[in-house]
Parts: sequence; C-alpha cells; structure tokens
Amino acid sequence: MTTLPQTLRWSAGELYLLDQTKLPLEVIEEKQESVEQVWDSIKQLKVRGAPAIGVAGAYGLLVAIREKTAMNLKDYSQEVEKKAAYLDTARPTAVNLKWALNRMLNSTKTFSGNGSRGLYKHLEEEAIRIHEEDVQLCLKMGINAVLLIKEGMGVLTHCNAGALATTGIGTATAPMYLAHQNGVQFRVYADETRPLLQGARLTSWELNKAGLDVTLLTDNMAAHIMSQGLIDMVITGTDRVAANGDVANKIGTHGLAILAKHFGIPFYVACPYSTIDLNTAEGSEIVIEERKAEEVTHFGLRRTAPEEIKVCNPAFDVTPNELVTGLITEKGIIRAPFGENLRKEYL
Repeated sequence: MTTLPQTLRWSAGELYLLDQTKLPLEVIEEKQESVEQVWDSIKQLKVRGAPAIGVAGAYGLLVAIREKTAMNLKDYSQEVEKKAAYLDTARPTAVNLKWALNRMLNSTKTFSGNGSRGLYKHLEEEAIRIHEEDVQLCLKMGINAVLLIKEGMGVLTHCNAGALATTGIGTATAPMYLAHQNGVQFRVYADETRPLLQGARLTSWELNKAGLDVTLLTDNMAAHIMSQGLIDMVITGTDRVAANGDVANKIGTHGLAILAKHFGIPFYVACPYSTIDLNTAEGSEIVIEERKAEEVTHFGLRRTAPEEIKVCNPAFDVTPNELVTGLITEKGIIRAPFGENLRKEYL
C-alpha cells in the first residue's frame, strides 16, 4: 500500500499534526506549540476522526505539561488534571478523546516514582502506548472483516474512517486496504459528506492514493446507486457506540442505514473498544455537536445561502442498533443482540 502522510507524529518531545483542512490540495504538517493550539486543531478539524483525536489528546496533554516539570509533584498532578479537563472540551461527541485523557489521568494515579519529571516521562510512555495500540487495533479490525469484501463487490462508505481518521489503516477502511493487498478486485463508493466534504477531500484522496478503485458520489446519490444494484455492503466508522449498540457517526449515516435496510444491503460499523461507551445506555443520551452556520451557508469560501438565513448544523446523527448488521471490532464482528454481546466482550 502506498505510504500516506502520517496523521500525527510524536518526535523528540514534539507533536506534529497533519492539517487535514488543507487536503487534498496541500499536505501541510503543523508543529503544536501549546495546549491551546492542540485544542484549536481538534476543534477546527485539523486532526479529526475519533481514534486520531484520542491519540492527539494524549500527546496534547504532554504538550500542556512539558514545560512545568519544575512544579512539585502534587501541584504538577493537579495541573495534569486541569489541562486534561480543558482538552476534553474541544469536541463532545467522539468518546475517544475523553477515553484517552482518562487513561492518562489513571496513569498518573499509578505513578510510584518521585518528582514531576518522572511523572512526565511516565505519561509520555502511556501516550506512546495509546498511539501504538491504535495502530494495532486498526490492523485487527481489518483482519476480522477482510473476508466480508469479496471479488466484484461495491462497498459504500461515508465521511472518513480511514487512515486519516486514525494513526493506522483506519477503521472502516481497514478491511478495504487488506482486501486490496490480497488482490481482491472491488470498488469503493465514497460519499462526499456535506458540509465539510471529508469523503471527497479525505477518503477519496487516500484510497485513490493507495491504488484502490474508488468512485466519488454526492450524498444524495446513494439511493439511486443502491437501486442500480451497485452497492453490496456499507461500512462506516463511528464516533461513539452506546451500550445498546446505537452508533453516533457523521451526519448522514442514519439516512444511509435506512436506505441499506430498504434495499437489503448489509450495514457494518467499524470501531475499536475505545469508541464503545458502555456508560451511555442508548444513542439518545449522546451529545450531538452543533457546528457553526458558515459550514452550511458557504461552499468553500463562497457564500451559497442568503444572508441572515437560519441554519441547523448537527455534525453527527445516531443510527439505531436495529439498522446495524454488525460492529467490526478488534475482537471480531459483534452482532445482535448488541447490548448483551457488547457486555460479554467488554465488561
């Protein structure tokens, strides 16, 4: 597979993020100089995708505390908690950010050494483990689902749950990349994903760059393409899975699931354990991020809506579990009854 630019990297104590708002026209990496910059990079979608946000949050916490190791250990530990709470406010829907920050905080509690410098090193090792684990989780999801993709299939995906949304080979795209490596001939259909066009700018770019057969669609073409018999399976990612198997993902996912049900097409959702939130009972409890009106009133830099028009801009929607064929995880493909089977695997 063609090597793609790294979503993020940690090098010599410095965090670098690929600015995904510039893709596909420019490939620009930004060094993160402060915790405020990391927060803004997450908020502005320079780094995005639930797993990648989690890894960025862990490293972002290191950026926040690296210059403060002269503090005594008690004050330093309190500073870690304070900065973790700040970073957690960047985006509310994807659970991975909170998961990674909580993991860093729990690591603070297990520190048995002396001094703030020792705690920083301890936390850096934990952040690196989170990063390395994400790469392996992506690979395991791919291995567990690669046989779903068969010769001649058409596979539809939405938004970007690819390498750019993780630090590995993606969640939804993981089986696609492995099937491609195995020589399976199939076609991917990528929804453009309005209003921010992650499917057009990111998914079609990375899949095409890796040599996969990918066709770009506008979001409202999916029903027609399905009706023509061109789609055999839908695979999306998710930003949070509730305990009952409801999934929150990029706006438009729920509609695709309804269409897939109508046309009798399997609808799979790929997610690592860090995206599964057993503390949230069902999808109705998930906070849906509402983003700024300009994302809808403008297409790029050009205004395409009247001045003063009212705008609704939810970034995510919730797909009920009854529309989900299976959850592709690092442990295998989890099927209904989701509440029972998720508890078996993850409690």
